[in-house]
Amino acid sequence: MSFEIAVRSEFSSAHRLVGYKGKCEELHGHNWKTEAIFLRKDLDKKGMVLDFKVAKKRLNRVLKKLDHKCLNDLDFFKKNNPTSENICYFIYSNLKSKDKNLKLLKVTVWETDRCSASYSEE
Repeated sequence: MSFEIAVRSEFSSAHRLVGYKGKCEELHGHNWKTEAIFLRKDLDKKGMVLDFKVAKKRLNRVLKKLDHKCLNDLDFFKKNNPTSENICYFIYSNLKSKDKNLKLLKVTVWETDRCSASYSEE
């Protein structure tokens, strides 16, 4: 038995894909949609996985590091191509909980309404 909650938010940023042959090699931007899914086997004392307000605040704190930035200029993306997959990993790594009872199950980002990438430790 387990319970999950999901929160969504968004951020805007620019990037260029290094080594990519095509339009995306040039600097361009996206309005990224982001979803984080949290899991808990047993609910907390309030009967929640995590308060939605707290979950969204945590997600937005991470997204603030990316919002209205050129991702290629950030330290992490100087070493890692700013693909949707690496953006998921960045968000996941910065959002992961230290609470043993609460697990960040998955992070998904959409760079368009039809294209998304996800990261989980599963």
